[in-house]
Amino acid sequence: MLFDKYAGKMMSVCLRYANDAMEAEDMIQDAFIKVFQYIGQFKFEGSFEGWIRRIVVNTAIRHLERKKMKFKDIDDHSQQAPQVDPGAYAHLGEEDLMKLINQLPDGYRVVFNLNVIEGYSHEEIAEMLNIQAGTSRSQLVKARKMLQQQILQLQKIAV
Repeated sequence: MLFDKYAGKMMSVCLRYANDAMEAEDMIQDAFIKVFQYIGQFKFEGSFEGWIRRIVVNTAIRHLERKKMKFKDIDDHSQQAPQVDPGAYAHLGEEDLMKLINQLPDGYRVVFNLNVIEGYSHEEIAEMLNIQAGTSRSQLVKARKMLQQQILQLQKIAV
C-alpha cells in the first residue's frame, strides 16, 4: 500500500539521478527497503512524502558514489555562458528537458538536480556529497553551460 502510493513519484526522482531505468529501479527498491526499515523513526515534523523523498535522494546519491561519481572542479568561472534565446527551450517538453539533463555527467547532473529541482542550497549539497560548497557551485555552473550548449545545438538543428 505504501509502496503503491509513493513509488511512481519517487521513481521519477530516481530517474533524474540514474543513467537508465534499470538503475532507477535498483535505487527505488533500495530506498523503499530503507523507508520500511526506518519508518519508526519518522517524527511527524514534516511531510511524510518529503521524508520518503529525502531517503530516495540519499539512496540515489549513494548508488552514484558506489559507481565512483566524479566531481570536477572547474577553473573557468570567467567564461561566459552561451546566450540562449528564452524561446529556444519553450518548445521543449518536460521529457525533452529531462533527456538533456540525463545526458549530463553524473556529478553535474546530481548537483543540478539537488539545487535546481530539489531546492537544496550549495552548503546542504556539499554536506550530502562530501564536497566543498564551491565545488557544488562550479558543478552547477558547468551543468548549466552544458545544458545551454545542448539547447543551442537543438536551435541550430531546428533552423
